[in-house]
Amino acid sequence: MFKGNSVVHTDCIQNDFDRIYLSYFYRLHRFAKEYVMSDADAENIVQDVFLLLWEKREVLNIQISLTAYLFSLVKNKCIDHLRHRIVADEFQQELSLKLTSLEEFNRAFVSDEEIEQFLTNAINKLPKRCREIFIKSRIEGKKYREIAGELNISVNTVENQMAIALKKLRIELKDYLPLLLFLTVY
Repeated sequence: MFKGNSVVHTDCIQNDFDRIYLSYFYRLHRFAKEYVMSDADAENIVQDVFLLLWEKREVLNIQISLTAYLFSLVKNKCIDHLRHRIVADEFQQELSLKLTSLEEFNRAFVSDEEIEQFLTNAINKLPKRCREIFIKSRIEGKKYREIAGELNISVNTVENQMAIALKKLRIELKDYLPLLLFLTVY
């Protein structure tokens, strides 16, 4: 039989799985629901944890209490779920910007010179370091590692600054996004 505060071995999980499931499911579900705020998502997370527990039952040697182990697994699954939701929300926002841009798009009022002026103005609004890195990357065609070497900064800093620049430019140029997709300069 399992004990909530002792080390759990493979044979315990295999022999007492039903009892473990019944003892912990409700508490784990309630815990997950506090963070993911959805009954269905919380249930899926807890089911995934128990599925993992069952699939790994022959190789698991839990060195902490079963309670701590299960709650840790649920916590990590909640973190993964929330991170995925953030990415999905950001994707949804980008799609929304594209839809708005397409709805407002009117080629008759935008010339090549106007587009270039919009681009130049948007780039000039970027913070100095951000603008410098963006120009080196997208206009001069340099690789991140090369830019990092020239500016004596880390590649990670270059990546972060480019992410900031692209986000700001997407927002600034949202009404002209369809046109920008066809420009080869960027």
